[in-house]
Amino acid sequence: MHEDLLLLDNIRLNFSQASLHIMNITIGFIMFGVALEIKWDQFRDVLRNPRKVIVGLLAQYLVLPAVTFLAVWLLGGYITPAVAFGMILVASCPGGNVSNFISSVAKANVALSVSLTAAATVLALIFTPLNFAFWGKLYSTTSPLLRPIVIDPVDMFRTVIILLGIPVAAGILFSQKLPRITEKIKKPIKTLSLLIFAAFVIMAFRNNYGYFIMYAKWIIIIVLIHNGMALLSGYFTASAFGLNQIDRRTISIETGIQNSGLGLVLLFNPKIFPPELNMGGMAFIAAWWGIWHILSGLGLATFWSWGRPLRKTEVVSS
Repeated sequence: MHEDLLLLDNIRLNFSQASLHIMNITIGFIMFGVALEIKWDQFRDVLRNPRKVIVGLLAQYLVLPAVTFLAVWLLGGYITPAVAFGMILVASCPGGNVSNFISSVAKANVALSVSLTAAATVLALIFTPLNFAFWGKLYSTTSPLLRPIVIDPVDMFRTVIILLGIPVAAGILFSQKLPRITEKIKKPIKTLSLLIFAAFVIMAFRNNYGYFIMYAKWIIIIVLIHNGMALLSGYFTASAFGLNQIDRRTISIETGIQNSGLGLVLLFNPKIFPPELNMGGMAFIAAWWGIWHILSGLGLATFWSWGRPLRKTEVVSS
């Protein structure tokens, strides 16, 4: 295990209580904006033709956490427990809100992307706490050098309800009751929420710039590998179920774009992760994920958009 990463775990990041409140509000605002584009018709469409969405959710909430667990187990001699838990936490989160835009750049199935974002966001109320509790506990028992970490799924569930459940319900209700206003504000809100979140991440890195530069090479390599595995997990899961090229791209993007901002908010909740756990590595993994998955997603989407036109047989719905 590298000494730099061991030192990284003991770092207490410079986040004031006020900045954490701002982060909570930002995530809530982002999820409200995402929910403005969720229509009840999408859920009806999913029920009528659920196969593609089910495959996407399997990639998101089963394959990615399992592959992540395998990765942290194989890398056990090279990464610290906090870094491993950071990877597991990110893998337990739902898809990020920029996945729909990235899917449009990639010439993927935007309708499927929106449906997956909606379904994954709602199901995160259950699967984010349960996935982290399950895979985190399993990792604790397989690592002989690791003292068991006790995470209360109830506290995590309560936090997810506040951060996701309430804003999403409010956004859906707002869009249903005020459709004309929704059409006017949903794009500006999406743009504003991305700018606010980007500004928050930049400020977080500014306050902890020295630490990041010191350990950047390890954080970047680990997140690069993990994000690549996430993108491949989505693509090959869709391939295994015989979905067409367009839908493979969509599910790859949905699986590779994670709501790591939610992970950060959960991480800085002292009722879920007490400060004495020394989770500096965990925080840096989640924070860098929030930047890198946008860069990698846009890079992959641009590559796909420049590729040869797909044949009709590749575009036709499976």
